[in-house]
Amino acid sequence: MSDKLNVVVVVADTLRTAHMGCYGNPWIKTPALDRMAQQSIRFTRAYPESLPTIPVRRALHTGRRAYPFRGYYMLKWGTVYLPGWQPIDEDEDTLAETLAQAGYQTGFGCTTQHCWNPGYTFERGFWQWEYVRGYSGEDRWRSPFSANREEIAEFGDPDKIMERPHSRVPMTLSNRDGLMVDEKTATARLFKWGCEFLEANQEQPFYLLLDSFAPHEPWEAPKKYLDMYGDPKYDGLRTAWSTYGPADCYSQAEVEHIKANYAGLVTHVDHWFGVFMDKLTELGLDKNTVVMFTSDHGTNFTDNPRNIIGKPEYSMYPGVMNLPLLIQLPNGKLAGETRDELVYNIDMVATVYDLVNQQSEQGIDGRTLMPLMGGEGQWQTRDRVTCRYGHSVCYIDDEIWALTDVDGKPQDLFDLDGDPNCQTNIMEKADRALFQRAWKGILADADGELPDYRGQWQTDAVGRAGIQKLP
Repeated sequence: MSDKLNVVVVVADTLRTAHMGCYGNPWIKTPALDRMAQQSIRFTRAYPESLPTIPVRRALHTGRRAYPFRGYYMLKWGTVYLPGWQPIDEDEDTLAETLAQAGYQTGFGCTTQHCWNPGYTFERGFWQWEYVRGYSGEDRWRSPFSANREEIAEFGDPDKIMERPHSRVPMTLSNRDGLMVDEKTATARLFKWGCEFLEANQEQPFYLLLDSFAPHEPWEAPKKYLDMYGDPKYDGLRTAWSTYGPADCYSQAEVEHIKANYAGLVTHVDHWFGVFMDKLTELGLDKNTVVMFTSDHGTNFTDNPRNIIGKPEYSMYPGVMNLPLLIQLPNGKLAGETRDELVYNIDMVATVYDLVNQQSEQGIDGRTLMPLMGGEGQWQTRDRVTCRYGHSVCYIDDEIWALTDVDGKPQDLFDLDGDPNCQTNIMEKADRALFQRAWKGILADADGELPDYRGQWQTDAVGRAGIQKLP
């Protein structure tokens, strides 16, 4: 076993804190995460510095803010075109590169297919990486023409669906060979690969990043997990991808079926994460390994004033913004402690640098969490956090939660003292100075300007490009 401290970071895409037992959920089974929380420091006010998937990965790999998305450019043959959705710049160093140079065996296991789209190089700095394929229809892996027609019909008219064979339904069904089988899922294969990494590298200092796309859409859980939460009498269409907007288009039964599948995926991820953590303990690596668990964002399930399901960019409500953040130190140090300070996801990167006594050559934007975890130094208190998603912006401080766009047009304002779950929009009746405070903070964090990319491109329903050239 190495004398140096090992580091494991696990990211579970679209995992809501509201669906985890350790954050207060009473009905969803997350025993492995709850057990980790008992041995960890649990942060209750952790937020992303930008959204969604790829901007978050850029920040987590580098420790620098992607906000406010300066220098955005599009790559051909992508799957998503949003401000900030671009590779790590060549002149940026990454945490993995720094640790590899410091003698760490670095490993990256990933089911988030956007990380390996053409032109994206998130494997930089990793001596080992494994892209585990087949989680969703956004992975251009297998032929959609191999999808079973009868199974396609469970989503709607197969003739109409196959008019666009590379859309989500046929692609997902072909990538998964149809049904979700627990131990054959991309999620299971990811955490099994993580176990193999531990076994092979237990005598070396290592940094391991496991990036799970689950429980992101498609929201279809393996049957044994769906059966924990779903209505056995449900006979409606399969809806693996909800609309991103008001849920008025669904019956209540359809909404509950979507929620049940999501809940099943949460428990599915928890199970395989537990398998990985059991291996860490079995090998005795828990004695000199720091484990960090987080998500990139959550999603909405109609628990907001606009009845939104999914995560359209203008819906940065708590269901999307609240991040789980658990940090387990060796030997149970500070086990069960809770921290309520405002923190960003990039603070995890700063904390890793601090823990392993390394520095980024270019510097990072995150702040080490060590002063909040019994370490030396003074925590630099934040009075706000800001986040950009597409053309929308979110501002949060101790008193208010505000949503706007890049022009500063007021959308939502919530009083966190009386409405911590953001259910009542007070924008129209609130003192205008409250929103101006938010807008001032947004601009300050953006160095005075939010780049505006509106009107420069458009995409179709599966994110393929009808691209106009940027000036």
